[in-house]
Amino acid sequence: MPDAFSFRLLATDDAARRGEIATPHGAVATPAFLPIGTQATVKGLAPEAVRATGADIVLANTYHLMLRPGAERIASLGGLHRFMNWPWAILTDSGGFQVMSLSHLRKIEDKGVTFRSHLDGAMVELSPERAIEVQHLLGSDIAMQLDECLQLPASQGELQRAMQLSLAWAERSKRAFERTGGTALFAIVQGGDDLRLRAESARVLTEMGFHGYAIGGLAVGEPQQVMLRIVEAVASALPAERPRYLMGVGTPEDIVEAVARGIDMFDCVLPTRNGRHGLAFTRFGPINLKNARHADDPRPIDEASSSRAARDFSRAYLHHLVKANEMLGAILLTTVNLAYYQALMADMRAAIAAGTFADFRAAARESWARGDVSCS
Repeated sequence: MPDAFSFRLLATDDAARRGEIATPHGAVATPAFLPIGTQATVKGLAPEAVRATGADIVLANTYHLMLRPGAERIASLGGLHRFMNWPWAILTDSGGFQVMSLSHLRKIEDKGVTFRSHLDGAMVELSPERAIEVQHLLGSDIAMQLDECLQLPASQGELQRAMQLSLAWAERSKRAFERTGGTALFAIVQGGDDLRLRAESARVLTEMGFHGYAIGGLAVGEPQQVMLRIVEAVASALPAERPRYLMGVGTPEDIVEAVARGIDMFDCVLPTRNGRHGLAFTRFGPINLKNARHADDPRPIDEASSSRAARDFSRAYLHHLVKANEMLGAILLTTVNLAYYQALMADMRAAIAAGTFADFRAAARESWARGDVSCS
């Protein structure tokens, strides 16, 4: 496999890890949060605004981009980095989750998935090989294997079938990646809420050998304690010298707890989606700007924030924008949320380096529990 990708572990504090991923488009400090740029855009924000929040890397999606505008078209226009004017690192999800969640008519076979496009109803085939081809055409820095993600709860038989199918697709994805070329390929550990299946998946994927390992199939309906139990077990079974990526997670609390269990990378729609619907994530916990109590509040969201959007606009004004459905409200709150998530990651990196992660974790919990009503 190419050596343009590397991971260095810089510090540990119990199971928590601080590291750095090298890619052709710059370094990614870990723990890292990937803003969601599904369709080659983080909704509402220009690339430089996303970068200003502290992001080293964003996520784009194979399923959406292969359907519109098309991977071949993006390749002909110079690749995804040039297409979306994001010169830093990009990870592309393989599209497996979107096939399962968005396509009501689909057929899963050993060879791959046939599904009906949510855009125009056309039948489309997505195999492990095609998923790798699309990601190669896009030119992402980190590609993901095609896998099958089940909604929980699911029967043990279904979990076993999907896990074994995902392992077979991982092997085919790796072979296709080695033929096609690329920077890095991550495998995805599946197995639902069955620890035995998760252990088997992690073992087989580790033996195959990938640049990094993701934990998929979580944050799909299971309680937090179930998710964290699985994360702890799987993280400890994965190679220490490779990055560990928890897909689709989550809230600030979820992320801090997962870092405490050895996870390095995260992505989630919550900061962007909730920002578009009036919810701000802060060091005081979530603040719902739709609530009437903010209508006469002259305070900013957080005067100590690194984000001008959090410092320079009153809660009263943001409440007005949200209630009036003005797009500026969504833009500002998306910016606030991504800046908070990136500050959270930076603070965790600093705490791990200083050996004070347990104190940071306790202080974050206390601040979230105290809330924002009486904060200055």
